[in-house]
Amino acid sequence: MTVIDTAPLAGASASAPTLVHLSGDIDIFTTARLRKRLITALDHSTDLLVLDLSQVTFFGAGGLGVLVGVQGRARTRGITLSLTGVPPRVARLLRITGLDRRFPVTA
Repeated sequence: MTVIDTAPLAGASASAPTLVHLSGDIDIFTTARLRKRLITALDHSTDLLVLDLSQVTFFGAGGLGVLVGVQGRARTRGITLSLTGVPPRVARLLRITGLDRRFPVTA
């Protein structure tokens, strides 16, 4: 699992979204590191934190738990957590679990 771009671009306005690109497998071996990095991203985030999942090759149940937990932390800070580039397999997982109604998904 790789995380890049965990802060707004230099010179970006306070309203510009923070974009985090994720890649590789999100599984039992990577969820702890993912949680830590996303919480760090919240510390540097604007009012919108966007997770780009377009390069994610596997997304397990532990990854869903991380998303739910980080979303709760984001809400307490007034930050919206949004997903983009959601691969079909991940979209299906979100739909099956009902989490597709909890996370805004952008194109």
